[in-house]
Amino acid sequence: MTRHLRMDEPQARLLDETGQGVLSTPLPRPEGPLKVTGRARYAAEVTMPDMAVGVLVRATIPAGRVTGMNTSEVMAMPGVLGVWHGGKMLRNPAQGTANAAPVQPGDEVAYYGQPIAVVVAETFEDARAAGQALEIAYAPSNAEPDPDTAATVETAEGLDQGDLEAAMDSAAYSIDAAYTTPGHSSAPMEPHAALAAWEGDNLVVHGSYQMLKYNVNELADSLGIPPENVRIHAPYVGGGFGSKLGIAPEAVAASIASKELGRPVRVAMARQDVFEMTMRRSETRQRVRLAAGVDGVLTGLGHEDRVSNLPGESFAEPTVQATHFLYGGENRRYVQEIARVNRTCAGSVRAPGEAVGMLALENAMDELAEAMHVDPVDLRLRNIPDTHPESGVPYSARSLAECLRDGAERFGWSERGLPGERREGEWLIGMGVASAARANFIMESEARVTLNPDGTALVETDMTDIGTGSYAILGQIAAEMLGLPMDKVKVDLGDSAMPPASGSGGSFGAASAGSSVYLAAQEIRAEIARKLDCADDDLTLRDGNAVADNRKTALTELIDAPMVGHGHLEPGKTAESHSQAGYGAHFSEVAVNEVTGEVRVRRMLSAFAVGRVLNQRTATSQGHGGMIWGIGTALTEELQHDPRDGRIVNRDLAEYHVPVNLDVPDLDVMLIEERDDESSPIQAKGIGELGLSGVGAAITNAIYNACGVRVRDYPATPDKILAAL
Repeated sequence: MTRHLRMDEPQARLLDETGQGVLSTPLPRPEGPLKVTGRARYAAEVTMPDMAVGVLVRATIPAGRVTGMNTSEVMAMPGVLGVWHGGKMLRNPAQGTANAAPVQPGDEVAYYGQPIAVVVAETFEDARAAGQALEIAYAPSNAEPDPDTAATVETAEGLDQGDLEAAMDSAAYSIDAAYTTPGHSSAPMEPHAALAAWEGDNLVVHGSYQMLKYNVNELADSLGIPPENVRIHAPYVGGGFGSKLGIAPEAVAASIASKELGRPVRVAMARQDVFEMTMRRSETRQRVRLAAGVDGVLTGLGHEDRVSNLPGESFAEPTVQATHFLYGGENRRYVQEIARVNRTCAGSVRAPGEAVGMLALENAMDELAEAMHVDPVDLRLRNIPDTHPESGVPYSARSLAECLRDGAERFGWSERGLPGERREGEWLIGMGVASAARANFIMESEARVTLNPDGTALVETDMTDIGTGSYAILGQIAAEMLGLPMDKVKVDLGDSAMPPASGSGGSFGAASAGSSVYLAAQEIRAEIARKLDCADDDLTLRDGNAVADNRKTALTELIDAPMVGHGHLEPGKTAESHSQAGYGAHFSEVAVNEVTGEVRVRRMLSAFAVGRVLNQRTATSQGHGGMIWGIGTALTEELQHDPRDGRIVNRDLAEYHVPVNLDVPDLDVMLIEERDDESSPIQAKGIGELGLSGVGAAITNAIYNACGVRVRDYPATPDKILAAL
């Protein structure tokens, strides 16, 4: 039984009518006990008999060609089984949803740190020693490690609507400001790893990847084998944030070595490898122009930026993604420059585009409010457009105003004073606000749900759980639809042999994979209704019973063989008919030390509107995660590159400073009641990336309110603040 839905029109709000009461509640993650007791096996923890271990060897020049290696000497070292380089090895991971092999450069080197060889030995220690002993000969070529001076810069005209220059000239108030953000690393807790084993012509990989249906095709294409010969297992992924969207060098290296050796091979990245060999967020240089009338309503908006990436990569940080739809203004201009550089590959990192683009936009809005002497919340409320300011299409559910108003009231925004007005000893106290927005969409997704005669259910899909709660919410949807307690529902994920889901990324995973589970369960409900000879709408499933025509029948009495429903979701016309996004508002209170320039975030509140909340606890957790990342973005996180060769010099968690416990204050998340009928059949939108979108600007805006220092070059480290003080 298959239920296929193309999202061409809004669907009935069936989940508002079901009566089990498990959906949207703050239920714990069912896999939680496995994780905290160490029984959930991650990729590098899987072992196989006769397994060998590989270590990736990186390039030590920024550009050129490998001309030789002391392979024979290394092969003579204890335990060494082989050295592989060139050929099918990958230059960098595949971009998200690439569905094909990334660049396979042979002997060419494009950046310092590029994986150029894998050394395999009986033990990790032997492989590491051999890798360190591998001497590489190069023919260097000219490198372009600096995006500010790169010789190759491509220009993409994003939009030129109306006359922005005239709007700026005639504006009662205007802002023309430049902002910079550094590169960022995803730095997932679990380093990238893959264990490859061949069974004849068939390859099985245990890996840490986010989007299996794409990863299978990418790996197969990289190796030159049919996709049907590849199976990937990724039941638990310890964080990805975009760095594990595409197949990566460790999987291909392990697969090549395993094939040659005829035995399983595991390749796991060290922390330094993760920084150098996986995706970084591009640094940005942004210019924002705002033109407003005497009433504070925007008449013009310009957003220009420069980002960077390796030659040949199609991805460019979509910096202006939220600028397109968040605020009005009939005169608009966007231009993007892409510098081609010899640096680690740039790709999607949590909330690509909004995470850095909204810093500049929301800082500029704060500067405009200050110039006009109006409240920053009020200015944002005045500039919420009625329809999309560029296309004129209507918005789907959009509760931005409610997030701003309700969040301000709960945060105590009315107590905010003028810059420098509030003091506690040598600490200056201030409040800041920023809007949150993240474009929303769904992806094609499939799932299988089985209702068994014993009253239990099984959910199967290749969807991954990267720590976001997929096991919980997919089980809750099935339990709600089938009228079962949560302990009667089992969820199996992360196996590419299962129905292909959307994968985890882009904040589309929950709504897409969740909708496919919903559709599969809906098909089972229809079959139960047929058995009871009642209309679908007259059927109630609750606590393991089916109720129709005032008759209650236990599912165990009604079903004598497994009922299997298959759900298949595809995006449709609603993706074009309405502008869809999740919205929110961030509020922050900071203390700035006037002696040292130190900033301490004292409290934060974020209000989010994301359609139907599928699990209150996991949604709140995602909000917390985004807010914490926003603290890092605002105050500490910064990839630092050696200007001579582009190498990342702070390539570990000792030098790349993510927020730790003492950096994080009390966090408050408000989830605004909302249903978005155009977004998905279950009226839900994503929250994982919305939590990061704009939050850093609320902190830097609070810094200005505290001490009058406007930081436009992120992060806001003490040296920058102290110099301005």
